[in-house]
Amino acid sequence: MDWTLEVVIVPVSDLDAAIAFYRDRVGFDLDHDTKNEHMHVAQLTPRGSGCSIVVGDLPGQTAMAPGSLHGVQLVVADAQAARAELVGRGVECSEITAFDDRDGGTFFGFSDPDGNSWAVQQIRARAERPLIPPEARGRFGEDLEP
Repeated sequence: MDWTLEVVIVPVSDLDAAIAFYRDRVGFDLDHDTKNEHMHVAQLTPRGSGCSIVVGDLPGQTAMAPGSLHGVQLVVADAQAARAELVGRGVECSEITAFDDRDGGTFFGFSDPDGNSWAVQQIRARAERPLIPPEARGRFGEDLEP
């Protein structure tokens, strides 16, 4: 049986500000932003990822305090380029640190306005072997050919 991680709930204090940060500054795709009289929930997905984040005000989404999520890790093929892209969009990032010369040993980090922190790991092999090939990528709600 396959088990896939497809959604991580990110606890935030201001949904509209969080959506703007992750969409406009970090560059995640906004899959949906659903509001009605009972709730407000948005799902955003990093380009090339099979896992999305959700911000919202449903009870399961407000169980954690805003800013309490730490240790979630994004992976990129080029940490220097990824950091430059984020800094260019106004995201404060830590300096790049190489803990190990082997592929996968280079990191930097950033936090959202609430203090949820993200690690960004460089795995150069992702440039040639992405987890989700570009031809298989789609947006929320699209049917994709296998």
